[in-house]
Amino acid sequence: MKNKTMLISFFSILFLLLLFYLSMMPIVVFIDTKTNQYYLQVKGLVKASIESHKEELISIKLRLFFFNFYFYPLRNIGVNKSKKITNRTENKKKNKKGFDLAKGLRLLQSFKVKRFLFDIDTGDCILNAELYPLFVLLNYRIGGFRINFEGRNSVELHIYSRPIYLIKSFMNL
Repeated sequence: MKNKTMLISFFSILFLLLLFYLSMMPIVVFIDTKTNQYYLQVKGLVKASIESHKEELISIKLRLFFFNFYFYPLRNIGVNKSKKITNRTENKKKNKKGFDLAKGLRLLQSFKVKRFLFDIDTGDCILNAELYPLFVLLNYRIGGFRINFEGRNSVELHIYSRPIYLIKSFMNL
């Protein structure tokens, strides 16, 4: 009996430590148009990246631990499936709880920006010259805004959060 309670307490402590570890793992969103890297990563567990594909246009590479899985989201778009005809009065009666703006803003505020770079050339030197003072002001306040006259356009965004911050943003009102 004593061994059984000790075993249960050991596994419950181990489970709580695992939950704590998972809640503190960073979630990273990385977008870089210069090197064409777009991915969402939970450090140490999973990484989902969007890659270009010759035949399917895009593919999603999911790396889970040491295994790689490939998904092609645009593969079945053109296939027509039989749609179920529903009564419109039944749909109106259902009370749908939506994702309101306040929850979305709290969720967005739980992410921290590690790196932001916005480098643009409009192709019109007059418009570039008019945007230059605005970009200098934004660069002074926020940072990461550049205007160039060389034809380069790129965006780099590296943001992160932790699951505990996301849960906290939904808990707080």
